[in-house]
Amino acid sequence: MKITSIKSHILQYDLPKELGYSQQYYAKRSTHLVEITTDEGLTGWGECFGPGNVAIANKTIVEQVIQPMILGKDPLDREAIWHHVYNLLRDHGQKGMPLQALSGVDIALWDLFGKIANLPLSKLVGGHFRDKVPVYGYGMMLCREDTNSHVARFKDEAAAIKDAGFAATKMKVGLGVKDDIRLAEAVREAVGDDFPFMVDANHCYTTSDALHVGYALDELNAYWFEEPIAPEDYEGYRELRNKLKTNIAGGEAEFTRWGWRHLLEGRCVDIAQPEVCAVGGISEYLKVLALAHAHFTPVVNHVWGSAVAIATNLHLLAAMPPMPGGLFPREPMLEFDTTHNLFRDELLLEPLNIQAQVATNSGYVSIPDGPGLGVEPDRDFIKKFRIN
Repeated sequence: MKITSIKSHILQYDLPKELGYSQQYYAKRSTHLVEITTDEGLTGWGECFGPGNVAIANKTIVEQVIQPMILGKDPLDREAIWHHVYNLLRDHGQKGMPLQALSGVDIALWDLFGKIANLPLSKLVGGHFRDKVPVYGYGMMLCREDTNSHVARFKDEAAAIKDAGFAATKMKVGLGVKDDIRLAEAVREAVGDDFPFMVDANHCYTTSDALHVGYALDELNAYWFEEPIAPEDYEGYRELRNKLKTNIAGGEAEFTRWGWRHLLEGRCVDIAQPEVCAVGGISEYLKVLALAHAHFTPVVNHVWGSAVAIATNLHLLAAMPPMPGGLFPREPMLEFDTTHNLFRDELLLEPLNIQAQVATNSGYVSIPDGPGLGVEPDRDFIKKFRIN
């Protein structure tokens, strides 16, 4: 069997409402799918992290840089292909967009592997430690409104996420230290004292400001404080972890085992958040997972994208060893973006129906059991929303 083509599909539509986080506002939802075909008619699907114009640039890397390197190769030689591409791209970037592009290609190769073996991805990477995973609902984005409006809306959204059956919730911050603390207090009030909530800063603070917010989160018993400062600031992460009770989470902007080595050896995070669609794909994710567990650091995957990314992560979470083990181990959760996303809800021929599963299964969702990722995109849907 040989690889005959690699194609990027960039999908995009106008959101009904502009959304934002600490770095920017955005009015369009986009996703970047990768399709690999073989001379025996099998197709594998993957996804690259990176929205908008980043996706357009990554399409060029996928089709014009990576594709010529691996056409004609056996798709089962995933590890050999990964290292071949990485070694040739090493001089041009060991992080960032080349790795995002390689991630989508690698995920598609694993999907092909599962289809060839007629086994789901979760069985290929180690088997099930769990047949279902809890889901936390991610919402409460920033908008162009005043603080009082944010407070009222965050209260309503947090309560709605809890009432929908999710196991926990996560909010954005980025308005400034005092206003962000007000938002966190509002969310805690809305969900009650015992419901887990997390705070995602998207690296908007200096270390001193992050400490100010972090001390408030300690009082509110937040579960984790995500990406409080710039991802390059390992020393700042270490300082925050040493001074705060709230778990420090991060790593979505880290790449490969070599980048993660510094983050973990530095004892920078309490909870590791690799993004499989950026870190280097499934092949590299498995190495990062092993490295995190070797440093006794629990992993809760970062998930942002379409139903392809969600399905990939469901398999990886099913096959993740508990950390630590015991009668009551800390279990990983699936991150689920509750905002408007047609690429999550309508992309697949057979939708995952995450929200419905959460509502009827006490916050849990099951693992796809078909070969590979266990999902197939609807080509008519892709054609409708494809912009390239």
